[in-house]
Amino acid sequence: MCELLGMSANVPTDICFSFSGLRARGGRTGPHKDGWGMAMYRDGYVWAIHDPRPSADSDMAEVMSKTSLKCDIVISHIRQANVGAVSLLNTHPFHRLLWGKTWTYAHNGQLESSGSLPIAHHHPLGSTDSERAFCWIIERLQACFGECEPELNALSSKLAELALQLKSMGVFNMMLSDGIRLYCFCTTKLHWITRRAPFKKATLSDEDVIVDFKEVTTDKDVVTVIATQPLTHDETWQQMESGELCVFDAGEVVYQIKANGLVAAL
Repeated sequence: MCELLGMSANVPTDICFSFSGLRARGGRTGPHKDGWGMAMYRDGYVWAIHDPRPSADSDMAEVMSKTSLKCDIVISHIRQANVGAVSLLNTHPFHRLLWGKTWTYAHNGQLESSGSLPIAHHHPLGSTDSERAFCWIIERLQACFGECEPELNALSSKLAELALQLKSMGVFNMMLSDGIRLYCFCTTKLHWITRRAPFKKATLSDEDVIVDFKEVTTDKDVVTVIATQPLTHDETWQQMESGELCVFDAGEVVYQIKANGLVAAL
């Protein structure tokens, strides 16, 4: 399967350290060699890069692991293809317009009979089950709420409902963002960590890289990183439950829907 990486921060922050760890898994320390992509939001506007080459061998990925492009939200994905050819069109993350915003989405897992998901307007450009599921989500949201974006609780509840339907079709680990919030849904594996003062050092699991966050942050910074598997071996990551939806805004968890239906608005 693929691996996901996300970030939500209260100040523009670069993803270099975390992406260096993820990048190594794209063909060197992991089997996810069928392309990589990254979407970065700053002030609600998105900039994205896609590359069907293995991230471990990609010169563009090398640049991204060393270039400090400070962002509010990041979604990145390394692919191990199971549905759809290795190609630029099938490389995550995917994008669609809804309610005047560019929504970005990436998926880890495989969905059985994804062709049965009804879509009428937002047709996939590629041939993955992931992109078709994204088109279905966007259409279901528009059908439910029309042209007016709903409040956080209503939108989160609907997303959790749709995600659970997709979970019933297979493995559905998802990251979705409108440039303001980052929505994460777990079926099998998603972990997250929030870094805030007092900041400490951290060491990547897949690279011989250490960073002292005290040297690159202020006491007011709050940065949450979400990944399929923990990227560091000397920090404590929280594991999401199967069937759980977490919503991050400016580095903080602002809404959670647990697998048992318990809702926490924070």
